[in-house]
Amino acid sequence: MSEAVAPDVFRAAVGRLPAGVAVITLRWRGTLHAMTASAITSVSLDPPMLLFCVHTDARFRDALDDVDTWSVSVLADDQGHTADWLASPGRPAIDQLARVPHRPAPVSDAVWVDGAAAWFDCRTESVHRAGDHDVVVGSVLAAEQGSADAGGLVHLRGRLRPVR
Repeated sequence: MSEAVAPDVFRAAVGRLPAGVAVITLRWRGTLHAMTASAITSVSLDPPMLLFCVHTDARFRDALDDVDTWSVSVLADDQGHTADWLASPGRPAIDQLARVPHRPAPVSDAVWVDGAAAWFDCRTESVHRAGDHDVVVGSVLAAEQGSADAGGLVHLRGRLRPVR
């Protein structure tokens, strides 16, 4: 059996894999919670499903034990500031979305970030432990596209990069 790859070596190599950037939101105990995610992908067209990954010790992960609906806002190319803010360690749990324009999501009781390239409302179908993260698989309950000229935001080599 071979030895495991060192975490810093893995992080550097996987950083070459471009990943779309999204904001996941949910309402827990009367408060909106949000996180930036770059580990998110479509899983199935029939039925429509998405997945995202969340660190096992994140406050957002705790909320998923009580709440089964959440939203995804796929960030546009000009929303790097939003991604950075909602990925900031130590940001307040209360009013963390006060500086982020948003509107109520149609199904999930969460919110959609204004100006995003696309939005989804989802219901958790399963959660799978995967090392220091959990993989959350959700059925898509609602989907909408943003502006036709919106680009995307990707995480590559440790930086956010706009894509058109």
